[in-house]
Amino acid sequence: MRVLVAGATGYIGSRLIPALLEQGHEVVATARCTDALAAYAWFDAVTTRHLDVEDTVSVHLAIRDVDAVVYLVHSMGAGEFVDRDREAAEYVVAACAYAGVGRIVYLSGLVPEGELSDHLRSRLEVEELLLEGPTPATVLRASMVIGAGSLSFEVLRRVGDRLPVAAVPLWMNRRIQPIAVSDVVALIAASLEGEPRNRHYDVGGDEVVSYAELLARYAAAAGVSRPHVPVLFAPTVLVGEAVAALTGVPRSTVKALVKSLSHDMVCAEEDARHELLPGRTYLSIDRAIERSLAGGRDATAVHGDVQGEAQSDPGWVGSTWRLT
Repeated sequence: MRVLVAGATGYIGSRLIPALLEQGHEVVATARCTDALAAYAWFDAVTTRHLDVEDTVSVHLAIRDVDAVVYLVHSMGAGEFVDRDREAAEYVVAACAYAGVGRIVYLSGLVPEGELSDHLRSRLEVEELLLEGPTPATVLRASMVIGAGSLSFEVLRRVGDRLPVAAVPLWMNRRIQPIAVSDVVALIAASLEGEPRNRHYDVGGDEVVSYAELLARYAAAAGVSRPHVPVLFAPTVLVGEAVAALTGVPRSTVKALVKSLSHDMVCAEEDARHELLPGRTYLSIDRAIERSLAGGRDATAVHGDVQGEAQSDPGWVGSTWRLT
């Protein structure tokens, strides 16, 4: 199958491409600047195309002569990202229909009950646009993805490493169902098999934990000791600002991640386990963290460890400063 990966330079896309190549797919890797693709271990094994999802002409020129599109583009910055993501999805739907693409696979986020953050609401809107379009779309909804290079994992790494005391707001006792990036990659690849589906799936690992417990599990795997101190009053806005300053990750991105902590982020159904990857043993939280901390740099190479880091990762991936 000829598969176009939109978002090839992103965290998931860069780690998905080796798996697709290993399974015998022909991969078309896209980016706004195709020169950036040369940094990845799989560069010589793929076809490259320019794709700017904010330019409808660019989208139509990129999406041609392919069997499937894996859409991994999300705006995590500040500004009018909701409108940008909506328009980009509309361009992709139109281009896939015009080119006769057989299926779309989109990685979205779990949809909790209650008022959604702008980022979760935007992802839901994009998936609805894809599902309502003429091209069958498989949507995978995930919460936190564990793996070196994942924004949410890198924030967890820095909070766990840099704080001598873990201040835990009471709302951090909400539940989360993390999933290892190796399982996410396998689920996306499985979505390209069989007859095209037009539905969403909730995807998560085998364990449901609180955010506070996840911090403790990270500390145990990393070999650090951090006493937890409950905090009665800590608004998500204030926590987001503090975490952004601590981690060095862009403020708008961290604030979006922190805001999601006020929700339970767990799967409402488990159909993906039976329909996409029947019989698969999912990676445990502890093992996923251990492999993410192992220090390997071959995550974007065929036969590399997708849980680890990659030579092409941004400079802030894996960097820590521990207070002992």
